[in-house]
Amino acid sequence: MAGSLTDLLSEKQITLDLQDHTQAGALRELVDLFAANPCVHDLDGFHEALLSREKVNSTVVGNGVAFPHARTDCVDKIVLAAGRSIQGVRFESSPDPVHLIFVIGTPKALISDYLVCVGALARTVKKKETCDRLMQAKTPAEFIQLLKA
Repeated sequence: MAGSLTDLLSEKQITLDLQDHTQAGALRELVDLFAANPCVHDLDGFHEALLSREKVNSTVVGNGVAFPHARTDCVDKIVLAAGRSIQGVRFESSPDPVHLIFVIGTPKALISDYLVCVGALARTVKKKETCDRLMQAKTPAEFIQLLKA
């Protein structure tokens, strides 16, 4: 895995204004951010893998945050995208809206990288103050800087 979460996240893979407020639609918006990423070769398959994984076990972790993730052959290396919704996205498994979504895709063989990434994200956003600052970010670059802090 890259040295840090922010090494995996580029400004092109962040949207600060998710338009769809449904789980499937918001995940589709985030997956589509990988359209120009050569490491993701099957956007539809990746989206389906995320939805399937979500049906098995919710990735909503509290504080209005979710980490939809999938180990899939649709990606060649670990990838990360982030999305923000001021209004909130309704995840089927959560009574509360989700405002920050981090989509992770990992090749099936990279189990440890997958766990490291999910763990690092969980530690980063476990404090409500961190989530509040991410909700106030004005640009994708600022979003990344706040994740680094």
